Amino acid sequence: MKKSDFVFLCVVLIVFVPFFLSPRLYQAYLSFNSEHGMLMSFMKFAVLSTMGELLGLRISSGMYIKPGFGILPRAFVWGLFGMAINMAFIVFSTGIPAFAGYLGVHDPDAVMAGPVTGEKVVLAFSISVAMNCIFAPVFMTLHKVTDTHILANGGTLRGLFRPIPMAAILQNLNWQVQWGFVFKRTIPMFWFPAHTITFLLPGEMRVLFAALLGVALGLILAVAARMKA
Repeated sequence: MKKSDFVFLCVVLIVFVPFFLSPRLYQAYLSFNSEHGMLMSFMKFAVLSTMGELLGLRISSGMYIKPGFGILPRAFVWGLFGMAINMAFIVFSTGIPAFAGYLGVHDPDAVMAGPVTGEKVVLAFSISVAMNCIFAPVFMTLHKVTDTHILANGGTLRGLFRPIPMAAILQNLNWQVQWGFVFKRTIPMFWFPAHTITFLLPGEMRVLFAALLGVALGLILAVAARMKA
């Protein structure tokens, strides 16, 4: 284990352990989360998903920090994505059960609020499939665009707010990797089941679990980077 790995592990422990050791701190987190859900979504994704990207960078390049990588702009963008993901969770977890009721499923809201049953798993899977087919491809592509923009501007916060050359970036994306790996493989093989688990969790735990999945996304991006190389 390198010194940088030890430092990264210490940071992870500092972030998570206090919530396990202090019931008062955990209750304060739950209370703040219920009252300020969008703000907490920003904070969770800004911290956890950025840590996932750092882990992915460690796997792909052997280091956690590289010149121009842009930790702060990435954290800011992840925070915005976190709020968008929270919105998507609300929209799809409400809309798909409503659509299921329209198709004849008896009281789907009660099914989703109740214990885990076969019917609840099917509904959670349906929510996951709908969200990952409609929302995820746009989100993943936009994430790739912002990553490219951050790198092109030296990883600075100031550079992040320069106009994004969307057409040029989209034209030069490696669509063989974006479609053939990120969309075609990770969405059905990883995100479908991962978000099925997400929608089986209580509402207050979903965004936190999704943010933790950002670590998995960092690993996926590392694999994609190796494939591109």
